[in-house]
Amino acid sequence: MWPPRLSPRQAQGRSWEQTALLHLRRQGLTLVEENFRCKGGEIDLIMRDGESLVFVEVRQRAERTHGGAAASITPAKIRRLTRAAQFYLLRFPVTPPCRIDVVAIDGDHLEWLQNVVQ
Repeated sequence: MWPPRLSPRQAQGRSWEQTALLHLRRQGLTLVEENFRCKGGEIDLIMRDGESLVFVEVRQRAERTHGGAAASITPAKIRRLTRAAQFYLLRFPVTPPCRIDVVAIDGDHLEWLQNVVQ
């Protein structure tokens, strides 16, 4: 059956990704691709901000205990995001300017963190 059925957890994750997408579109970014997967990892949203490609990780927590959504980005997750972004960029003859952003959602509070990987 296509598309594959999502578990309740996956469906909730997609809902948060759509919330993030709507927020980023309101900020002037345009969608390039959703849920890019490769052997190295996954990127929730790939957006364009002017000339730059923006790789977006969406994180959600019900509340800010234990540091909240942004704190859930571990060094291992950053490595997977970076690897997936590098793999995605192989399709370009010249690498465009790019960055990795995070949309952190804690309860009803959404925060857009730009250029989280230096």
